Amino acid sequence: MGYKTVNGGAEARFIEKKSEFIGYIRHTETEAEAIAFINEIRAMHRKATHNCYAYMLRENNTARHSDDGEPGGTAGVPIYEVLRKEGLTDVTCVVTRYFGGIMLGAGGLVRAYTQGAKIAVDAAEILNMCSAVKCELGLEYSLYGKIGKTLTDFDVRTEKEDFGADVKITLYIREESFDEFSAALIDLCNGSIVVKKLDELEYNFG
Repeated sequence: MGYKTVNGGAEARFIEKKSEFIGYIRHTETEAEAIAFINEIRAMHRKATHNCYAYMLRENNTARHSDDGEPGGTAGVPIYEVLRKEGLTDVTCVVTRYFGGIMLGAGGLVRAYTQGAKIAVDAAEILNMCSAVKCELGLEYSLYGKIGKTLTDFDVRTEKEDFGADVKITLYIREESFDEFSAALIDLCNGSIVVKKLDELEYNFG
């Protein structure tokens, strides 16, 4: 089962009626990491009016959000909804607000915190993580040109190709496709190919 997250972190900002909103997002895998990130942003913006947040984690299916003093439901929930609609997990998003002196009203706050979270997401690199198999193919040079279409059909990601006495290709393939992929290559090459499983892991298929 795959999932979407962000690579590292990102930030973006905008001004709404003289209030500055700064959206931050970061990859976090545990609640401790999420809280540490929130505290990092709070420390960075001690003079900010609000540091509202939401996080969604695969760990225990945890999800939390906070309005941090804004009217109930106008900040934490909108941030959470952006993460949910984007299908992200293992992420924490904090939207910092410096009040500019003009009230935005409940609807204006919801829109502003939604935008703060959305621009942070848009600034981040999205990873589409899947359960994958890292494997090595061993084959003769005469078969190298023959297997290209199969590699494309199964949407593999090639890490490296070594051209020595024979060809060795290290690649990643989605776990659920590995057995079919292996059988297709062996059939195509009449058994004259070695498919060696090296590891099972999570990999970004982009």
